[in-house]
Amino acid sequence: MTRTIIAQTTGGPDVLQLGEAAELVAGPGELLVETAAVGVNFVETYQRSGLYTVPFPFTPGEEASGRVLAVGEGVAGFAVGDLVTTSEARATYAERFLVDAARAVSVPAGIDAETAAAIPLQGLTAHYLATSAAQPQPGETVLVHAGAGGVGLLLTQLLTARGVRVITTASTPEKHALSREAGAAEVLPYAGFAEAVRDLTDGAGVSVVYDGVGRDTFDDSLRALRVRGTLVLFGAASGPVPPFDLQRLNAGGSLSVTRPSLGHFLQSSEERAWRYGELFAAIAAGQLQLRIGARFPLEEAAAAHRALEGRATTGKVILLP
Repeated sequence: MTRTIIAQTTGGPDVLQLGEAAELVAGPGELLVETAAVGVNFVETYQRSGLYTVPFPFTPGEEASGRVLAVGEGVAGFAVGDLVTTSEARATYAERFLVDAARAVSVPAGIDAETAAAIPLQGLTAHYLATSAAQPQPGETVLVHAGAGGVGLLLTQLLTARGVRVITTASTPEKHALSREAGAAEVLPYAGFAEAVRDLTDGAGVSVVYDGVGRDTFDDSLRALRVRGTLVLFGAASGPVPPFDLQRLNAGGSLSVTRPSLGHFLQSSEERAWRYGELFAAIAAGQLQLRIGARFPLEEAAAAHRALEGRATTGKVILLP
């Protein structure tokens, strides 16, 4: 049997209970992996709470790193003992997990297992936001909400490396400092951020707002955009955005809103390899710093969810089996 976190029903963090599941077997095209570290992400809180529909009983988790224990039939390019990582597995809140080999990548030497678990979802998200969901150009100014969060810290670094001026929001002095360390030119409190952004851009507004907060920031994010600006809504930490009148986009200056999802930016093995390759290279070169803000034992998954939902964390939250 394998120690596993299991939720029997939707609910608050306390529905996440430690249990046992039958041993896993690698099927054709799969890898069986002994978990080294698990990435904890907001999507799992949405699934647990019922905001996103999943079947119950349910073991959360799509992101983790670990050593390959078994290689399924037809798999090439992996061997037992390899350190791998992924954001596309299933049920990773466990001592072992299965992943399609096509959706896993080998971790280069010099990158440890915790870093490997921390980079996939937030790193790939930051990468597609910076390069694909919108394409801010050198010299342009953008706004990144939750600048001290896991995605915010990485996105700020990737954008500033491309010559983009980044303004962020953050809620505490500690988070302001972390965001500045990542390269933010200005860090703002959430209250009045739209007016402050206008002041910092001579009244013009920013070309892109990256908004993973959702309901609480959406309206003012639109107000912070310049003419023909783009709001990239990639999360809903404060709750989903209510329906709104599309005419507001015209009135705001021919604005655009997009609601991207990571899976749509990993459409081929070539795209996956490109995104991971750039992230690994940036880490190895010291150009991209990952912050692991909190570590919890596997059995304390509920506490990890409470910390994440309470915005009591910075950087990445991981579970350790």
